[in-house]
Amino acid sequence: MRELRPQPPTLRRRNIYLPYDIVLNILTRLPVKSLMRFRCVSKSWNSSIISSDFISTHLNNSKDSHGDGYVIHMPCVRDSYSSSINTKRPVCTVALDRTFDKISEVGIPFHFPFGSAQIVGSCNGLLCFATSAYCIYLWNPSIRIFKRLPNTCLGQLRFATLGFAYHSENNDYKVVRISRSPFSAPVSSHEIEVYTLSSDSWRSVGTTLTTDVLFYDKNYPLPIPLVNGALHWMSCIVEEEEENHRRRMIMAFDVNSEEFKRLALPVGSTDENIFQTFLSSFKGKLAFITWARSEQHGTQYSIWVMKEYGVVESWIKLSAVPFERVAHCTAFMEYGSLLVCYINDRVESQEFKFVLVDIETLHEKKDLDIQHHSYVATFMESLVLLDGANVVSY
Repeated sequence: MRELRPQPPTLRRRNIYLPYDIVLNILTRLPVKSLMRFRCVSKSWNSSIISSDFISTHLNNSKDSHGDGYVIHMPCVRDSYSSSINTKRPVCTVALDRTFDKISEVGIPFHFPFGSAQIVGSCNGLLCFATSAYCIYLWNPSIRIFKRLPNTCLGQLRFATLGFAYHSENNDYKVVRISRSPFSAPVSSHEIEVYTLSSDSWRSVGTTLTTDVLFYDKNYPLPIPLVNGALHWMSCIVEEEEENHRRRMIMAFDVNSEEFKRLALPVGSTDENIFQTFLSSFKGKLAFITWARSEQHGTQYSIWVMKEYGVVESWIKLSAVPFERVAHCTAFMEYGSLLVCYINDRVESQEFKFVLVDIETLHEKKDLDIQHHSYVATFMESLVLLDGANVVSY
């Protein structure tokens, strides 16, 4: 009789059983690309990976292990320095946020019907795009899923400003749409609406916002910043009965309570020499950026940061970045660098010179792989929208 040989160790290990909760714990720490493949392993794996709890846990693990981070940028479809319109479908470039070194390119899977589009914002790997403030898309390029938002309550407003936010209390996502007048007239409360991803619908928001507020849509090309659970717009308060007596102010829309509050700007941060102002985020704190004439020759960007949210006295001037030439701000990185374009360096091929400037050392990184003015947003890989309704996979 043939003698039975001992089973090889590699085969014996196949009989080792891992509890399913341990398997899930391992899966929540894997890259998105691997998880999308592993959905085919079994029905139970697929069901777990597309569940809301798994998506949230995976997102939290990704945030904890996130290193330098990524940015994603898309050229403006319409070149403001040219009468021509780029008819090709735009491509987004994923890059490292500290160096802007290109990692990959991702083709946008939907069309912009009106020839121009912008990145409204980015939250947890979910991007919000808009054309003409009412054709709005949500897109997660990591899992190749997008959706077009339904028609808004207020209809096709000619002038509106948009913000995109993560609703932390409900683990949800919102798009805020505020109408504005091209003639600098105050906006009323019924001209504000909110889209909620979980309900896939828009609704008007009744707020205590008074009619003495003018919203500015002048943060271009920077997205409206989400800081401390609120979206922030530059605005103007009409004081007293004199229409020309106006005071600059920040209007903060709390995503959880859906109420507005006013935040004062840093003392001495605005004067007649300022060309432009921006709001952004710096290491999770609210940042106010001004572009103005320099005391010496040229211009400078001044960056102010609110160290304690809501406390006006906590504004500090973080840095002043001088430029001898006209430099247009394209983006402000979360870790503290300005992406600027030297306007007067235009060449015959209609390209522009972009540099990344560290606001602390003033070191410039040149020869960036950027040829056009772009919209820029933070980016990370995630499974957000995998469990969404009315979505399109491609």
